[in-house]
Amino acid sequence: MLINELSKKTGLSIHTIRYYENLGMIRGLTNEKVISNNYKHYDGNTIERLEIIIEAREVGFTLAEIKKILNSWFESVDSKPETLELFQAKIKEIDDKMRYFKQTKILLEKVCEKIKRSSN
Repeated sequence: MLINELSKKTGLSIHTIRYYENLGMIRGLTNEKVISNNYKHYDGNTIERLEIIIEAREVGFTLAEIKKILNSWFESVDSKPETLELFQAKIKEIDDKMRYFKQTKILLEKVCEKIKRSSN
């Protein structure tokens, strides 16, 4: 499929797809026999890779982390320990953020109570 069809199937802009390709996260192939254009063709594997990128971005992985996930998932023979380590690190990061936000919320609630009492 061409990039415009890939864009429609994934919901990503053509610009974003090209950006991910420039980062080496996906790869399009050109037909060596056709010299009149530089159209790249993408296969079903590309859709799967882009879906992983989308989901990983939604849960907070950086592009560098996503690239590692893609490499270990698609290109490594024994990738489970490395992939598991990446996911466990992200879970810890999320837990740390949740603790921080919970403490921040408590602090803000205390400030709100002080403001309410001082305005009465």
